[in-house]
Amino acid sequence: MLRVTSRAPMSTDRDASGRAPERTAPTLAAPPTASRPASFVDELDLCGAKVGVVIPAYRVAPQIETVVRGIPPWVKSIIVVEDKSPDDTAERVMRLGDPRVTLLRHNVNRGVGGAMQTGFAEALRQGLDVVVKMDGDDQMDPKYLPSLVQPLVDGRADMVKCNRYSSLQSLRDMPAVRVIGNAGLTFLVKLASGYWSIFDPANGYVAVRTKVLERIDLPRLPQRYYFESGFLIELGIQRAVVLDVPMTAKYAGEHSSLKPHRVLLEFPPKLLVGFLRRTFWRYFVHDFTALSVFVLIGLPSLVTGLTYGIWRYVELQRADQLASAGEVMIAAMPIILGVQLLLQAVVLDIQNVPKQPLSPPIRPPARSGE
Repeated sequence: MLRVTSRAPMSTDRDASGRAPERTAPTLAAPPTASRPASFVDELDLCGAKVGVVIPAYRVAPQIETVVRGIPPWVKSIIVVEDKSPDDTAERVMRLGDPRVTLLRHNVNRGVGGAMQTGFAEALRQGLDVVVKMDGDDQMDPKYLPSLVQPLVDGRADMVKCNRYSSLQSLRDMPAVRVIGNAGLTFLVKLASGYWSIFDPANGYVAVRTKVLERIDLPRLPQRYYFESGFLIELGIQRAVVLDVPMTAKYAGEHSSLKPHRVLLEFPPKLLVGFLRRTFWRYFVHDFTALSVFVLIGLPSLVTGLTYGIWRYVELQRADQLASAGEVMIAAMPIILGVQLLLQAVVLDIQNVPKQPLSPPIRPPARSGE
């Protein structure tokens, strides 16, 4: 069950887990001021785009007030999801008195993914057009908000994410373990999600159109640290367009709770399952292409060749005999054919990166009589 603090009246709306929250009204105060590009704000006002920010909050009491105050006034809604944090994060948010803030509180810790499920569900309930995920640890600079939101308003993308690898200086400032870990993780996520043109998939600073969220089964999203990668896979199944924008990360002494051993042990099996799901839905349900044929022929050929080759090798070793040229070719040819077809399937998958956004541009509301 959730306890929700909001300026909305009592409601029977339910979150992503199907539970009805309780809502009460906070003290109102003027929103914080922040500098922003006038032309961008004018465009938002003209088209009537409603932008919101979701902040998953756990053990971020020292930073949460700075994060909320730093969000510019053109952001219409700030949804803070306090994920059963043992500190006074929620109390600090309530003391801010920002009328834009909706505070949602979990009774059980559900991880960053669980917090985003709740936040996304609230964003849909509020009727927002664009929702941005910002962490509560003050490592995501709000100055990048216009760069994240602009492509979504223009209809050039369905999701925009930040990329910390955009410059050499960014790499120098980043801890070495993150650079190495993200490099390997990036390739695996590209393969699983089908987004071969993006980088830094573990970056959680993202903005997404709510029209895309409406197509996704929110409770299916991963609840823990696998959220960003799992979210990309779900978007890949929907063929949403994802863009990268450059950013410089801020590291102010905070330590990531995502440990390398957890990535090595937990992520590859989950990414394999995600890859199989995406391949099935995109190339055997939603469409059937040459790639589908290559997989249907290449995978059985590879498995058959390997199985026969291993079986004959074991049998010949027991008999202390050598394989004939014919036996070698019987094992080798299916393996070669299978590898070639599967490599070609990967090439076609790279060429098939989604380019047509699912979400239209956000247009100004039509005037009466037009």
